[in-house]
Amino acid sequence: MFGNLFEEDEDDEGFSSTSTKGRVVKGGGEPPPARGRSNLCGIKNQGGTCYLNSLLQTLLFTPEFREQLFSLGPEELGCLEDKEKPGAKVRVIPLELQRLFASMLLVDQQSASTADLTDSFGWNSSEGTNQHDVQELNRILFSALEHSLVGTTGSTFIHQLYHGIIVNSIVCKECGNVSQRQEDFLDLTVCVCGICSLEEALWNMFVEEELFEGNNLYRCAQCDRLVTAAKSAKMKKLPPFMTMSLLRFSFDFAKCERYKETGRYSFPFTINLRPFCEQVDGEDSEYSYDLFSVIIHKGGCYGGHYHVYIRDIDQLGQWEPPEADCKPKTQRKAKEEAKDVCEPKLQEDDPLSVISAIIVQEPSKSVPMDQLGQKLMEKIGSSWSKKFRKRYGPIGKFLQSHNDVFMLVSNGTKVALKANLPSPVTDPAVPAKQTTNSGPSISSGSTTEKQQDLDQEPELEPEQGSHWFDLNDSAVTSIRQSDIKKQFQGKESAYMLFYRKTQLQRPSEAFNNPQYKVPSRLVQMAQEENIKLQEMREKFEASNNTVELRLHLAPCYILENGALQAANKEHSGNTTLSFDRRKTVGDLRLAIYQMQELWEGDMALTVAKSLPAGLHLYNTLTDDTVSLYSAGIHTNSDLFVWNGREVCGASILTGAEWEPVLLTVVRPFLDEDEKQEVGNGVECEESKGPFENAGPGLKREARGFAGGATLWEVKEALGEPKESLLCQKHERGRRGEQGAGEGGGASGWRVFPPGDMQRTLKELSLKDGDALLVLEPQSFDSSVFTLNGDVVTVTTPSDCRWLQVEFQSPGEGGGGGGGGDVDEEKRKKVNVPATGNMLLCEVKQRAIEELQLQEKASGAQFCLRQVDCSGKLLPPVCEELSVREAGVRLMTTLTLCPGNAPKASQLFLHFSVGTAPSAGMERDIIVEETCTVQECLEAMLGAVGLDGSFWHLRRLNWCEDVGEPLMDMDASLSELKISSGETLVVTEGQLPPKGFLNFSLWLYLDPNNTDTHFKTNEANNHSPHQLRSIGQVEISDEATLDELKTQVLTLPDLQNVCVPTNAFMRVWQREGGRLARILRGQQLSLRKLKLTSGTDLCVQLLLKEEDLGPKELLLNVKMGVPGERSYFPPEELVWDASHDSSPRSLRTRLAAHYGISPDALLLAKYQPDKHIWKEISNWTQQVSKKKKKRTESLLGASFHLKDGDTIGVKNLLIDNNKDFVTLEDEQGQQRLREQAEQRRKGGNTAGSDDAGLQKKTGQTKSRKPEVALSINVGEFR
Repeated sequence: MFGNLFEEDEDDEGFSSTSTKGRVVKGGGEPPPARGRSNLCGIKNQGGTCYLNSLLQTLLFTPEFREQLFSLGPEELGCLEDKEKPGAKVRVIPLELQRLFASMLLVDQQSASTADLTDSFGWNSSEGTNQHDVQELNRILFSALEHSLVGTTGSTFIHQLYHGIIVNSIVCKECGNVSQRQEDFLDLTVCVCGICSLEEALWNMFVEEELFEGNNLYRCAQCDRLVTAAKSAKMKKLPPFMTMSLLRFSFDFAKCERYKETGRYSFPFTINLRPFCEQVDGEDSEYSYDLFSVIIHKGGCYGGHYHVYIRDIDQLGQWEPPEADCKPKTQRKAKEEAKDVCEPKLQEDDPLSVISAIIVQEPSKSVPMDQLGQKLMEKIGSSWSKKFRKRYGPIGKFLQSHNDVFMLVSNGTKVALKANLPSPVTDPAVPAKQTTNSGPSISSGSTTEKQQDLDQEPELEPEQGSHWFDLNDSAVTSIRQSDIKKQFQGKESAYMLFYRKTQLQRPSEAFNNPQYKVPSRLVQMAQEENIKLQEMREKFEASNNTVELRLHLAPCYILENGALQAANKEHSGNTTLSFDRRKTVGDLRLAIYQMQELWEGDMALTVAKSLPAGLHLYNTLTDDTVSLYSAGIHTNSDLFVWNGREVCGASILTGAEWEPVLLTVVRPFLDEDEKQEVGNGVECEESKGPFENAGPGLKREARGFAGGATLWEVKEALGEPKESLLCQKHERGRRGEQGAGEGGGASGWRVFPPGDMQRTLKELSLKDGDALLVLEPQSFDSSVFTLNGDVVTVTTPSDCRWLQVEFQSPGEGGGGGGGGDVDEEKRKKVNVPATGNMLLCEVKQRAIEELQLQEKASGAQFCLRQVDCSGKLLPPVCEELSVREAGVRLMTTLTLCPGNAPKASQLFLHFSVGTAPSAGMERDIIVEETCTVQECLEAMLGAVGLDGSFWHLRRLNWCEDVGEPLMDMDASLSELKISSGETLVVTEGQLPPKGFLNFSLWLYLDPNNTDTHFKTNEANNHSPHQLRSIGQVEISDEATLDELKTQVLTLPDLQNVCVPTNAFMRVWQREGGRLARILRGQQLSLRKLKLTSGTDLCVQLLLKEEDLGPKELLLNVKMGVPGERSYFPPEELVWDASHDSSPRSLRTRLAAHYGISPDALLLAKYQPDKHIWKEISNWTQQVSKKKKKRTESLLGASFHLKDGDTIGVKNLLIDNNKDFVTLEDEQGQQRLREQAEQRRKGGNTAGSDDAGLQKKTGQTKSRKPEVALSINVGEFR
């Protein structure tokens, strides 16, 4: 009726997801962990088997059940090795249960697997993920064991331990005839609805009589007619173990919905069943039972999680006091203060306290039922439905479930407090629940009085050694006996109770002896398993702790350019050493002494790192007693072996603040070599060596300097006079301004002010590759250098040269053709003097005058067009722009052609009809940038004299074939990023359906890259990165990522880029204007990468090959500037989180990166949308005192680390400021608060109503279909 009520809730504590078989251990070969401090073994959850785990733990901690099972030998059960043999009768279920119990008792592992046991049940792989009712499993498992043990000495042990008899009697009120019927039971199902305790439920079952009267008469066999009769039940035989199943789940037929009873339902730790038995003449000990197991269900009627509280009868576990004391019992406070008839202390989160306070404040000490809700609203400012209904149900139901506190008076119209909590017999008042009986009559030694004593005692601990544990799948924790009372009510409450007779005593040899009564064959099996586990752990620890160290010996190095360089360039000077990181620094030093027999004097070991400038030293390992792990040494760490003072006579500066920076020093180059290059018209390009020419007028040299050196010290190291100026590259933001030598422009440099001369390179945020221009005062005598304020403009001789204009008559070549076949003598050429600031219209006018074309120009229009390397004419240049703004290089050739030149707001397009155009056969058209696709199509059709509506436009793809269609006819050409010179194909027919994937491509521009080929100011203002659109590609979704990279390289903007292999290219996926993730897996298809058409991709060119694994994250790490609220420039860091994604792993990686001890680092993740830093806590932090916390993964909640995230790092050794927030972050937070306040003031009420309506009418969570629970048993009769 209830469907799949017990679907596993993965969000609950204790849920541990494993494979179906439960045999896979984490970490790829990592052995299972050893037992915890409790010395008890948990059970792995196969995905939804927490109900099975709870019941198995209860049976294991039932010593009599366990010993009866162990008493059965192979001669009766058979051997598991023979189960596949035909004809062999192997009782697999009890054998697997024996093995599981022996493993849980004797094998040193944190949790055991039930995979073999569930296989013996005949369960398939899906059964491990379907959760069922533990009460149902209890009966089915016992039935399966009884069938499996038929014909053995253990065939009746389930019956002996759990079987009881109930006698149902019907007594005729007229003749006194008694009719009896016996009923067997293995567990008792007791009612919860409308009942407040287990004793009351048993009283209603076995003491109260049901009358047959009125229309419901009983036919007496002796009277042979319908008569008045009374029906009752008693327990005739009590089993050694009493199992109570609580009916927590009910169905509301009025509302047609299922629900869980969450009201208070108490049960005693010791119960006397004498009042409920047929024979009552025995000793009290024969009827006394002690509670030893409580299976708990957490959740609702549609899903949840099971765990179990168990009393360790044989004292097998190591009990430790819980870290936190129990919370104060507000319910007990309300009862005690109600007895004193005084106003209780109000606790608004406790409905008992609130209602009690309302009743006490009334003069009559009672409140009408119809006014209780209003008074509660006045008391706490909130209604019952809003504050308490979800957890406690309707208010009337809440009063019924707490009838030991409240009572109804005045014929049920008012509610009052019970001044004295009476027993059900002596209470003259009407209980809050409607019943025709007053309740059980209990003597002074009754269970109800014991239960009341239990509620009043502040702490009731079991006897020494008999302690309670919470077994929650793999986790085992100690609890106090008083913690069980927390499970009386709420969504996490008791579901099954297990009692054992008080008479059952355990022998002394059973205590603290897990091998007691365990067969020797199983003990031997467990010992062999422990030996295997120990070997696995030792092997794993050895392999996991062996690190590869690179030793750099001081005699092999010299100090050069502020860093250590190998003295012999052919040999690196380093030695590889494998060492156990658990050993100490002293052990490592001794091992190196033994390797270097000729070493003399002191030996210092310093953590080093290879930088672009060379090898740099950080912290020295001085404490010989610490382990390499504690010292932050990991695999591939660099260690420099020296005397700790000098290298080849030179003192060495160590530490992060002295990290060398490799700068590009730029100096004037004004000698005869320059004149020769200028005369030849050669533009010098950059080279790869340390010394290079950066073009006429400048020369470059790579030099390394200590990061802690000031600019003044740098100037002295360069040997420059005091009056020399140091300049840094000045990034300008005006459209069209580019690097030197491109487009006739000039480069700008900012002069460092005098105040910066005393600042260090780190403080100035100078990093590897940055350029530094050195100028002497006499340099400004040349026209190359111009000083304007603090900006130096470098204008090379190429900025004031000429442009060659060539005239081509209309008959000599088509609009798109080349002129390679035309006789050179028929062409007219002229050199026009030009500068970068000269307008192109002036260049054209001068060229017409020089070529004497005034007469032709009077009746015709001419335009200037560039020619590419293949001789093809490019689109006409806009004559309203200057040479620099149009991107025209000086000393190049322009062709003067007939035709109109486009304006700045217009596009010059080629088009053809039907098919891809051949060379020189396409037509030209000029349209506005704001023109829509439809308007452009109509203009093209009009130009060729076509009409009709069954036409559309397509672009050419990278193969110059007809490519993707322009789907949005209303979009403007600028929105579709169509640029001048593109070719469109007018195609007949309707727009085709979506086929291949279409991606918009962006280029990631590194602002530190000195290559001017990609310099642009058309960056995305909404993105923190500098991006430039480079076009679109259309490709099959079955193509691989490697094929996508190959096609991207064919885009026009990347044709001049040299990429050795596709591994030198990184592809990002953009989401919301940000770089969201890196695409991994070169041979994965785009479909498997879950890419859809319209996705924005960003291409980043790399300086080295990269092949990231599935869980290798690319992070941007920023080290905080000591003593300041700022950071050094970010660095890219690859973190391998495949084996360990915890904060500890990330901290270890960063410690290795910076050469600092892990304990000295403080980390935080930056959230740019909120302008806040979320601190990543230390892995040695104190976990929650209430529950053990699972290992935190930074890939999941709540950090969700992904590619491109920014990680802030604080070095606590030199920085006392633990606050990651900068001034810019505070300003951003203030803006967000102001925006939120504006939204709050102008909030949309209708939107809230719609959201509420959606919440009410929204679809409920889909549930798995109901699956029947069964266990397959062989035939053994």
